[in-house]
Amino acid sequence: MLRLTAVGAVVMLTACANVTLSTWPDPGAKPATASPPAPTSGVQPAAGAATAQAVPSSPALTSLPYNPAIEERFPDPAVRYETPGLSGQRQGFTTQAEVSDWLQSLASKSQGSGNLLAVANIGTTQRGTPIQALVATHATSTQATALNNSARPTVLLVGQQHGDEPASAEALLIIARELAPRGLLEPLLQKINVVIVPRANPDGAETASRLTADGTDLAKDHLLLSTPEARALATLIRDYRPAAVVDLREYQAAGIFLQKYQAVQRYDALLQYANTANTHEFVTKASREWFTQALRSALTQAGLSNEWYYQTSEQMNDKSLSMDSVNPDTLINSSSLKNAAALMVASRGADLGTLHIQRRVHTLVTAATSALRMTAEKAKNLHQVEDFVARDIASQACRKQLVVEAQPMQEQRTINMLQAQSGAEQQVRVNWTSALQLNNSKTRSRPCGYWLSTSSSQAAERLRLLGVQVMQVAEAGQVLADSYQPAVNTGGSPVLTRGAIEAPVGSFYISLNQAKAHLATAALEPDTPYSYLNKGAILTTSDIARVVATPSVVFEEDAD
Repeated sequence: MLRLTAVGAVVMLTACANVTLSTWPDPGAKPATASPPAPTSGVQPAAGAATAQAVPSSPALTSLPYNPAIEERFPDPAVRYETPGLSGQRQGFTTQAEVSDWLQSLASKSQGSGNLLAVANIGTTQRGTPIQALVATHATSTQATALNNSARPTVLLVGQQHGDEPASAEALLIIARELAPRGLLEPLLQKINVVIVPRANPDGAETASRLTADGTDLAKDHLLLSTPEARALATLIRDYRPAAVVDLREYQAAGIFLQKYQAVQRYDALLQYANTANTHEFVTKASREWFTQALRSALTQAGLSNEWYYQTSEQMNDKSLSMDSVNPDTLINSSSLKNAAALMVASRGADLGTLHIQRRVHTLVTAATSALRMTAEKAKNLHQVEDFVARDIASQACRKQLVVEAQPMQEQRTINMLQAQSGAEQQVRVNWTSALQLNNSKTRSRPCGYWLSTSSSQAAERLRLLGVQVMQVAEAGQVLADSYQPAVNTGGSPVLTRGAIEAPVGSFYISLNQAKAHLATAALEPDTPYSYLNKGAILTTSDIARVVATPSVVFEEDAD
């Protein structure tokens, strides 16, 4: 173990240095566009591989809970995608065994091609099913160190966090095929690395359940990491350090919307970029102005309608709509605190079974393709942003204000829906909770770091999985810190009491002089609904303190 004092080598990053960045794109300028893979003359895909060929539109469907004329608004695309779950008249989607066979087949075909594809088992579900990722690169190997040293940014594409959203996994099998030898996206591997997790929740997919086997919503478990599925993704992100993360999902076309509004949803895709408290402004700008603008343009160019992501509550008298959570526990928001550009795309039809599956897959293929091409186009810029943001965040330890919690903004918005009885388009004016701009509802001074007691090893381990550096005290000493006292008549906010506290051997220290400091603050400030204290990973307020002066005790650097 490496012994050092926090006054010197405990810091991993130096104070922020001046970095010259490219001029940021004009938000009003037309964003770059990208098109989905299309058939290429003279290139024949391998047997069983994803294909795209002209097919007639699906016949009109009947026995729907709304006017069948609505379905005419959503014709199949001019190309046809083939995966095991999309072939012939099959009613079931691609099984987990078929996903594994598909990925293994692509990996074997890459040998000797100049590009490398490999399948990695990144974890195991609660029911014992392997969770698999495909790594595609032009680096010397598919190991994380090789990708990280390749000078090419890595893109992570994740599908089917919710098991009842199958189009995302099918779309990512298509993307994987097009990255393989002779694929239409293979040339991008000269500029980027790609990691694909087609199915993050295999247990849920097996039973068409939204949740994991123990009833957890995986999409909201990327801070606490209570499930093996979330821990698998966290470890993957920690090791491969993606510069961009795309979460592919689906949303309901009818369901609760039909009950509340007597209307069907009409957008092919709903989008949201990452935005949570303390995300660096340059990371937000990259997510919004590079990736999301290009993605919306690509969808529009492909004839696919799109809008900001929205959802509604189960309360029938609540006609408001809200964007997805701004809490740091979603995949895209936690990734933004790891300083990656991140966005979520949901295709229309989680409740439609196999209806419109070609169009739904086409929507997500278009979205994923746009993200890959934008990463390639902005490769140099992404490295500049990453370097600047890492130093800037680390330099803020012990100074300035920290946003403890932020709230989305309330406004009104007009959404287009389709009347269920007539099929006519209608505009609905709604109260709208927007995640695009945040109101900082709670702030306090930024500490130098956090001390955790020896009984907080679970919290320390979860932070390590998130990529946060955690150190342990090697020689007992004292640190100047603000201790939390349970809230009494303070509206739920803890009372901070400053003084010297004992830091015994084996207790933990998390310095905020590191690039992922804001991920640590999201987990460790106790008075939020998603904090480790609130979720039980830290037992009591006496197990945590905010260190307000650079400690002089001796630490052992954790050897990961």
